[in-house]
Order: sequence, then C-alpha cells, then structure tokens
Amino acid sequence: MMTTVGILGRKVGMTQVYDHSGKVIPVTVIQAGPCHVLQIKTLERDGYEAIQLGFLDKPRRLATRAERGHVAHLDSKRQKALIAAGVTLPPKANCEPKRFIREIRTSTVGYQVGEVIDVSVFENVGAVDVTGISKGRGFAGVMKRHNFRGQRASHGVKKVHRHPGSIGMNSDPHHVFKGKRMAGHYGAARSTIRNLRVVQIDVENNLLLVKGAVPGPNGGFLVIRSTNKLPAKALKPLLPTVRPEDGKEVDAAVGTAASGS
Repeated sequence: MMTTVGILGRKVGMTQVYDHSGKVIPVTVIQAGPCHVLQIKTLERDGYEAIQLGFLDKPRRLATRAERGHVAHLDSKRQKALIAAGVTLPPKANCEPKRFIREIRTSTVGYQVGEVIDVSVFENVGAVDVTGISKGRGFAGVMKRHNFRGQRASHGVKKVHRHPGSIGMNSDPHHVFKGKRMAGHYGAARSTIRNLRVVQIDVENNLLLVKGAVPGPNGGFLVIRSTNKLPAKALKPLLPTVRPEDGKEVDAAVGTAASGS
C-alpha cells in the first residue's frame, strides 16, 4: 500500500499550459507549501498516526498565546512545574504561528517536528485529491441549488416559473420526507475533488499545477493529498519538474493566474 503524501496550499487561479504534443491542458495553479511539521500524532499517545502541518506565517500580534505556545516554548508557571516534576515536554517546531493548520493521516516514519515540507514531495505522484471550502452562494433556489427544470414558461403558469412545485404527498404518509430537495443555503461547504492529474511541479516557486478545477475562490486554502482512487494513475507528473537550476520553464501564463485571470 502506497503511503499518503500531503501538503497544504492556497489556490492561485486557473490558466492553461501545453504538453509536448501541443495539446492545451486547463490547469489550476496551487501555491503548495512550504509547510512546517508542527506535531506528530502517534498510535501510543493519540490512537492514530498523522502529521500536523502549518501553512503561511501569522503575525504574532494577531496570534493568541495558545497559538504561539503551540509552535514554540513559552515561559509559564505550568511549564516550570512540569519541568520540575521531571516531565519531558513535547518538541516544538520553533517557527512563527501559522494561519492554516491541518492534519494529514499517514505514516509518521521519517518526519520530525520542525521539518519543512515543500512541493517536491509530489515528484512521484501522478494524481491528487484536493479538499477546500466551496464558494458560498447564499440562499439559492431549487433551480440553482438542485438543477431543477422549473415550471413551464407559459400555458397556465403564472409567476411561479422558478418555483419547486408540489412538495407534499397524500394523507398517507401525511408528511414531507426528510431530505426533500428545496431552496436553502448553497455552497460554503467542505468539498473534495478526487483523482486530479498532476501536470507539473515548480519547486523554485512552490507551485503545483493540476488538471481541472478545485473548490473555492482564488486565495482559498486547500489540502492536497496523493489519491488512493483506483485505477492508479501514472507515477509521474505529465510535464518535467521545474527546479531552480532549470530556469523558468513554467508557461508565462502561470504568472498571470495570480492576478485573478
């Protein structure tokens, strides 16, 4: 079984690149990492294995004492009492507080608290699962929320063209079933797009290019994991990895994605 590889990132925008045959590939540009390993969850202590990652520094003036104490040792009466009692304090990452913190369920072998993970962890990954918060659309009707056809445009329909129609039943069962599709809050929910093909990795600029769209607006936070969906994709991205010594090989259009194009 392949070990899950994961990282945190932020959606930059969408653009297009060309493969070696000249075919256009629509891609989403993701700023993936660098991320600090803030904590390691173990079977003995936590009951499961995972690594906790933090993405993007948070100014200390905006961070609470608890957030600052999570990444670095702070002097406190409790800490001094624990040390005096001979308790070994857990290691800290000794970094700045982070804006976005999430756990990746995977084997913890080879990871250390304080280690920095970058986008190069996906060099041997062909497809990923991307999790984010979808765009919020407020209170939406049934045509937008559930793709209802709506009522007829004429012939007896009067001012109810976009209404859902009848929702009830007969005197038996005498109630509306739970889960009936109606108008309501739409979007702003956790969403995962699975098995997105990895197109290219830019190690120098911490960019990950995946084929297709991902949830959320530009600037939204994302969790990127190697997929476990079968059939397994190829073990390499479609295009070669860009490294600092290779120069700027990513298409110039990638740079325009940050402007929201």
